[in-house]
Amino acid sequence: ASLSVAKDEFVAIVGPSGCGKSTILKLISGLVRTTRGVVRVGGQDVRGPLKNVGMAFQNSTLLPWRNVRDNVLLPLEIVEPYRSQPKSEAAAKRKRADDLLATVGLADFGDRMPWQLSGGMQQRAQLCRALIHEPSILLLDEPFGALDAFTREELWGVLQNLWMHRKCTVILVTHELREAVYLCDTV
Repeated sequence: ASLSVAKDEFVAIVGPSGCGKSTILKLISGLVRTTRGVVRVGGQDVRGPLKNVGMAFQNSTLLPWRNVRDNVLLPLEIVEPYRSQPKSEAAAKRKRADDLLATVGLADFGDRMPWQLSGGMQQRAQLCRALIHEPSILLLDEPFGALDAFTREELWGVLQNLWMHRKCTVILVTHELREAVYLCDTV
């Protein structure tokens, strides 16, 4: 079997628990190596972790000892070329994080700690962290699965708006068929 995803396409992978949906995301990101077959991103074989990938997961992975803004900025401390930028770029990075937080309705929450946010707000911040380094691929592993139906549907709109304004390839793993149909080009 094979799967092809076009540049800037929004694709959902839907299936029962344990069928390998999350494993596909790990293979695409380079976090897990293939035992057979080939994974290619941008025509190149994936042989290790990719820098141009953003990821968000079902459960919040925000670091509890960092405020929301610093959580969003984390990829810029790790991923090149941002990591090597001079300290004089700190204000510009901070503004970038604040602007991104504002686009998801968290303009006044940058200085808050993750535990001070609701689950939906934490997921918004996690989306910002996944997008802060402007990845060409966004991998979403059931990012709204732990939320109530009202919050989940509200975040569908937030995600769709982010994607429309910051085009990138998105692969969403979900159990929720309505979510897949609402958000994605291809299911």
